[in-house]
Amino acid sequence: MKEENLWKYIAVILTLLLAASTVSIVLLYKQNSELASYVPPNATTTVIVQGSNTTCNTTAYQLQLDELQRQIDFLKAQLRGQNLPEDNATIAIVPIFGLIDDYTALSVIPTLREIAKNDSIAGVVLWIESPGGYVGPVREIYSTVRKLNLVKPVVAYTGGIAASGGYYIAVGAEEIVADPLAEVGSIGVIYVHYNLQQNYESNGIKVEVFKTGPYKDMGAEWRGLTDEEKTMITEMVDTYFQGFLQAVSNGRSMSINETKKYATGRTWFAMNVTGSLVDETGDLDYAVSVLEEMLNVTNPRIVIYKGSTSSNFGIFGSTALLLDPRYVNAYIKTG
Repeated sequence: MKEENLWKYIAVILTLLLAASTVSIVLLYKQNSELASYVPPNATTTVIVQGSNTTCNTTAYQLQLDELQRQIDFLKAQLRGQNLPEDNATIAIVPIFGLIDDYTALSVIPTLREIAKNDSIAGVVLWIESPGGYVGPVREIYSTVRKLNLVKPVVAYTGGIAASGGYYIAVGAEEIVADPLAEVGSIGVIYVHYNLQQNYESNGIKVEVFKTGPYKDMGAEWRGLTDEEKTMITEMVDTYFQGFLQAVSNGRSMSINETKKYATGRTWFAMNVTGSLVDETGDLDYAVSVLEEMLNVTNPRIVIYKGSTSSNFGIFGSTALLLDPRYVNAYIKTG
C-alpha cells in the first residue's frame, strides 16, 4: 500500500479518536453544568437533584461513545488488514531498557516509525524493562506506540519491570504480557525539588538573581518554594497524573474509578493483576505467540532490534518524573 494511503487512514482514525474524546468531555461538561445550574420552579429552598434523567443522559452519552469506538475498531481492522505481508511475515522485537530520557526517545521513536512504513513487518513485540523516566520522552514514545498500534498490532512484554513511565508506554499496546513475577504499575507522578539554600548559606555562597517575573526561578535549588509555588507545582503534577490515568483507562478498557484503585504509586506482581493491569502472564516466546495468533501466522521471521538505553540518566534539577520512587534517590545528581 502506498505511503500516502497509509497516513490517510491513520489521519481518519486519529480524527475519530479526537472526536470521541471531545464528545465525551463536552457532553459530560454540559451534563454537569446543567445539573449544577438547575433550579426547580417556585423553589424556596436548596434542592439536590437526583433522578432517572441523569442516568438516562449518561447512558445516551455512553452509547454514543461506544458507537464511535466500534467505528474506530472497524477502521483499525481494515487498516491492519491492508498492511499484512503477502508472503512470510516478520515480527519485530523492539527493546526499551533502562531509564527513559530524551536519548531513549531519539532511539525508539524513529525505529517505530520505520516499522510502521515497513510492509514486511506484520507486528511488534515491545520488550520493556524500565522503571520509567522523564515525562516528555515517556509521553512521546507512548503516543508513537499508539499510532503504530493502529497500523500493526503491538504486544507489550516485560520480564522484570514495567513501572511508572515504563508501564505508561506499555498501555499503548494492544495487549500486555508479563512474566508472573514481573513488577508492573507504579501509576503516579513524582516531583523532585532541590532546596540547597542552607547548604549555600553555610558555605558562604550568596546567589543574586535578576529575573523578569516572580516565578522565573521557581524550582531553583538556591531557594525553597513559596506556598503559592507549591500549589502551582501540585496542580502541574496532578495534570500529568490525570493524563496517566486516562492513558491506563483507555489502554486497559477500565473506568477512571477502577484505574484509580491501582494508582497508589506501588507495583504489583503481574500474576496478581492479570486481567486488569496485564492481559496474560508468560515469557517472551509466549508474547510472540500471542502476536502470532493476532496475525494468524505461523513460523514468522523474528527480528530483534538494537536495545535502547538512556545516556547517563540523572535528575539534575527540579522536575516532574514518571519514575518508580525507589529509583529516584540513586539518580539524583548534585554536581
